[in-house]
Amino acid sequence: MSQSKKETPADGRIPPLNALKAFEAAARRLNITRAAEELSVTPGAISQQIRILEQHAGAPLFHREGRQIALTELGAELYPLLHDGFDYLKRAGDLLYRPNRRHALAISVPPSFAVKWLAPRIARFSAAYPEVEVWMSADMRLADVGGGRVDVAVRYGRGDYVGVRSERLLSADVIPVCSPVLLAGKHPLKRPDDLAHHALIHLRPGDLEEPRPDWPTWLSARRLDHLDASAGPRFDQTALAIEAAAYGQGVALAPYAFVAGDLASGRLVAPFADGALSTELAYHVLTKRSGVSEPARAFVRWMKSEAHAAEQRTDDL
Repeated sequence: MSQSKKETPADGRIPPLNALKAFEAAARRLNITRAAEELSVTPGAISQQIRILEQHAGAPLFHREGRQIALTELGAELYPLLHDGFDYLKRAGDLLYRPNRRHALAISVPPSFAVKWLAPRIARFSAAYPEVEVWMSADMRLADVGGGRVDVAVRYGRGDYVGVRSERLLSADVIPVCSPVLLAGKHPLKRPDDLAHHALIHLRPGDLEEPRPDWPTWLSARRLDHLDASAGPRFDQTALAIEAAAYGQGVALAPYAFVAGDLASGRLVAPFADGALSTELAYHVLTKRSGVSEPARAFVRWMKSEAHAAEQRTDDL
């Protein structure tokens, strides 16, 4: 009488899922009763499912000594595969249900704004709105807010953008800043006249960027036109000019909003008490005229709150 053929991996068959679950729980706990409690069934049901799986295997999966069980060589080989498999299934379930709980938010901001203002604060928004997943793009091109490709944008200028709603967010008034090392040495920087002995760091605006307050304007406002404002390194992004100043390469004009953290930490100093230069330009937040999503509204409210708090601290100085 011929024996029935044992199934092999080449047959591509999968044993019953209930039997696999029962074995995985029993193997993980090495206890039939606890496995039954986990799966809300009886110990007898767990034992029955294990026997079914052992029939498929054609070999025992546990050594049984009274109420104690231990994995056989085959059981020990099978367990980690099933444990990882059920873990992947659970993660797949989390992924399937996640879109109903999380909301993607696409924002577009200038590079220097992203590095010097938004990045140090964004964790606070994520903590307040964990269900919103922020995707940030840092560039100076006008974002397609009206067309819906971007939910929220921040841009520097006069605020007169066509086809979108524009709200003033943050002042762009500038102040001279430098490394503390320039306050000492052969030519310590104490008065505006002392700039004659130090490099002026310039910002070269990009093609799509509004004009910014520059050194000739700053010096002219203080009747220091005799100082040479043409020499010095040039950068196309404010963040780069600020970093050059922090490394002692000269004095940069930067929006106070971008350097407040560096001033507070002592990494930068503002050498002149009356160094601020006002400008009509500012950073504005842009959204669609209608149909703005709740995550976008929440992000705008949060940014305006952060900006208000930052400017309050500036006024208190």
